[in-house]
Amino acid sequence: MAVPPAVLSALEARVLGCLIEKELATPDTYPLTLNALVNACNQRSNRDPVMDVMAREVEAALDQLRQKHLVSVFAGADARVPKFKQKIDAVYPMGTAARALFGELLLRGPQTLAGLRANAERMHPMPVAAEFDALLTELTARPAGALVRPLPRQPGQKEVRWAQLLTGEPVGSAGAATELLKVTLTLPPEVEQRLTALEAEVGRLRAELTRLRGELGGG
Repeated sequence: MAVPPAVLSALEARVLGCLIEKELATPDTYPLTLNALVNACNQRSNRDPVMDVMAREVEAALDQLRQKHLVSVFAGADARVPKFKQKIDAVYPMGTAARALFGELLLRGPQTLAGLRANAERMHPMPVAAEFDALLTELTARPAGALVRPLPRQPGQKEVRWAQLLTGEPVGSAGAATELLKVTLTLPPEVEQRLTALEAEVGRLRAELTRLRGELGGG
């Protein structure tokens, strides 16, 4: 399965996931003000990783999401401050249950099918287990490219985990490790020189420590 290039940054994914979550789980407080969205991004529960972001950072992420047509500003007649709505269906059409499932992946990262189904239930009722696979098919078999995919099973894991792809190759997958290796092997010359110098210095200090230990032991 081909992985599309990264569309969202980690913070953009968190902002979009929060908007999806709040629309489905707490519709009475939706759309969200900037302050409410900052609080949602920094929420300690149902988040992985936990973030600590400032309003200006969330504003920057919102600007990027608006340019990508994934967020819009809501300014109703009674609105004293701007409020924000998600528009994921305008770019990636999907059913409500699938949107809840996808929002959960944006908020909490890779999860097993059982964990994903249970966690997404807080936003929208999930179908019975026999029909749950249809939601994943809805998100994987898309003409424009898959939005989710299963990750290779890691040592010690009993179940396959699923991840969203809008932020690029999932961390910890084989592809991500390959890309990290490529970066490591193509360090700038000045960085390689510094590393070489540091390695030489560490070697010298180890030799000096060995000598001192010998002298102290001999006394």
